[in-house]
Amino acid sequence: MSSLTTKDAFLVLNAGSSSIKYAVYSTSLKILLNGQVDRIGMGPQYHGDGAALPVPVAPEASHAEVLDWLLTHIEALSGPLRIVGAGHRVVHGGQEFAAPARITDEVIAKLQALAPLAPGHQPHNLAGIAAVARRWPAIAQVACFDTAFHRTQPRVSQLFAIPRALSEDGVLRYGFHGLSYHYISTQLPHHLDTPNGKVIVAHLGNGASMCAMENRQSVATTMGYTALDGLVMGRRCGELDPGVIFHLLRDRGMSLAEIETMLGTKSGLLGVSDLSSDMRDLLASDSPAAAEAVELFVYQACKKIGALAATLGGLDAIVFTGGIGENAAPIRARILEGCAWLGADLDPAANAAAVSRITTKESRLAAHVIPTDEEGIIAGETQRLIAH
Repeated sequence: MSSLTTKDAFLVLNAGSSSIKYAVYSTSLKILLNGQVDRIGMGPQYHGDGAALPVPVAPEASHAEVLDWLLTHIEALSGPLRIVGAGHRVVHGGQEFAAPARITDEVIAKLQALAPLAPGHQPHNLAGIAAVARRWPAIAQVACFDTAFHRTQPRVSQLFAIPRALSEDGVLRYGFHGLSYHYISTQLPHHLDTPNGKVIVAHLGNGASMCAMENRQSVATTMGYTALDGLVMGRRCGELDPGVIFHLLRDRGMSLAEIETMLGTKSGLLGVSDLSSDMRDLLASDSPAAAEAVELFVYQACKKIGALAATLGGLDAIVFTGGIGENAAPIRARILEGCAWLGADLDPAANAAAVSRITTKESRLAAHVIPTDEEGIIAGETQRLIAH
């Protein structure tokens, strides 16, 4: 890092299906700027640097168009700062990418080949990389993978019961939200009495999953080959009998593309409630369908906690993170009520305040709320790779 100056900075981009988060860090990893654009495809809105304003592009503008505007805006905000590197969240790294990687043409080609496994995210992640290359063609870029954290899992946790040739060809349980889990793993010693024990981290948000950790490494997770599996999510179905897909193809006359769209964007909380994919809307609603969607979300969460506790052979703590996990006290309470058999004894006042520990001192099972920081992990890995 000796060749860098105090005016040099790293850009982090986290491009999702309908939003782009950004942050600018100093070379000492102090956050200097941050913000996001949301509602992409529906009239993009910018939030950051004390401003909330419509992005001056067409309502239906693509991620590429929004990114070009955003990078120009970031450059204007940066003033004397010089962007010397960019780090990106990339959802799927497949079997090959078990750690962050410097971006090359070869790496981009491999990530494009993985795009069908994360169609709602990977193309947008790649759009962010392309936009930075257009704006600052000479700077180094780094890809940080949501799948990488889970590569420590034992093989049995990664296998599906399908013909061996398919497993050998990479049809495995990869798991996602790895950047969030990586960050939480670094924070466990600051919060838990047993940070290296048996811990389930629940990343609950529009995308939702859980990770069983021991010695702060991934042992098992709820998502699989793609990010559709596991928990009920905002718009994704989660756990589903594959026979349902056969039925929709054979008996309902739906095309593969229609089914993929339905399961990835029209299911989950939105599909069950027929109202909203946002947990805040559902908790505020008096609709029976909304209440049922919330009930299903909690039921599946409790079921998955039981399964992950079994893989760990016990459980010392649960950690809540993500948009719902950090902010929805009623959901945390209902999940922990369902975990009473594991020894969870909720402290209602602590839960309402979202302090670190939300179970009583007498509770056999500790439960904590720890805000996640995916962008901070990306910034650190970008600094590390660029420095070498």
